[in-house]
Amino acid sequence: MTDDGARARALFDPIADAYLGRDGVDIGPMFGSEGLRIRGKVFAFVGHRGGLIAKLPEARVTELEAAGVAERMVMRERAMREWAFVGPERADLWRPIVDEAFAFVEGMTP
Repeated sequence: MTDDGARARALFDPIADAYLGRDGVDIGPMFGSEGLRIRGKVFAFVGHRGGLIAKLPEARVTELEAAGVAERMVMRERAMREWAFVGPERADLWRPIVDEAFAFVEGMTP
């Protein structure tokens, strides 16, 4: 694991631990990483660039991007509408963004 990856895990793991005690939440594979899932649907994980990646409403991703605190995740040269990347320099936002991602995905996952 790279230094960036280890730092990201150190930031993410305590957030993940707080969710793992909830009904329906576990850890599972996502884009070559492990992510927090609610009833099998991933809502947040650490990406290969050492940042938080979270599933949020498209409008919220756009808002975070416009504020300069996140960027839209790009995969195979394609911008992902509902996935935001938040770098480790904004680790102060990781917990509230994971909270938003959980609420978003939990609300659409039967």
